Amino acid sequence: MSVEIEKRPELNLATIQFSNPPFNFATVQLIRDIADALEQLDQDHDTRVVLLKAEEKVFCAGADLVSDNGFGASSDDPLREFYDQVLRIYATRKPIIAVVQGAAIGAGLGLAVAADFRIASNSARFCANFVALGFHPGFGLTHTLPALIGKQRASQVMMTAKRYKADTALAWGLIDTITSAEQLQEDALAFARDIAINAPLSLLATRATLKSDLLQQVESAIQREHQEQLKLQHTEDFAEGVKAVSERRTGHFKGR
Repeated sequence: MSVEIEKRPELNLATIQFSNPPFNFATVQLIRDIADALEQLDQDHDTRVVLLKAEEKVFCAGADLVSDNGFGASSDDPLREFYDQVLRIYATRKPIIAVVQGAAIGAGLGLAVAADFRIASNSARFCANFVALGFHPGFGLTHTLPALIGKQRASQVMMTAKRYKADTALAWGLIDTITSAEQLQEDALAFARDIAINAPLSLLATRATLKSDLLQQVESAIQREHQEQLKLQHTEDFAEGVKAVSERRTGHFKGR
């Protein structure tokens, strides 16, 4: 696993590139390292905008619920530890552009939505798969997704657990730009430069005003999400959902 920062002071931007092969699962450590990198760039005078991108073919396949060491087993409450790191991401000050080259699933969708903007390749896919796992949505998505695409569409995304193609995501306002896989990095850089050429203090002030209550709203949403997840993770349905994922099949749920 790695999280690397590449600074481009001549362009007033920086890139955070993360990797957790093979599917870039969102572990506690990965989210912590991304938050560390964002906080470091908040202190960098030459950085006005941050590109967040992943190695591999997948942007982020969500939390690793199958592996014993995938979801922060270092804590009595790994979910709480995970969400503490998520809130650190939301507390950072500079504009973030998520560069989505493949699937953004579950917590991976949450990570993409935590950015200010999303540019995606036409092969990108977006999915809130929580109910297909017998679980509850997290990462603040119960607030951020309706705020982004509307309550009705967000309800559809979260209650069907379907995968949505990039063209649908664009039409719904989930992403800002769609491009080819070959042009993705170049177009993302151009998008970032359109922001980075502007006055840095004005950028910070404008973003702060636009997001003035967001941290508190996300924190409140996460508190409810966390409570529901703690209840559901002890159900037979959740055990079946995790087993179904590991066996690459649809879950057979019984409501208990």
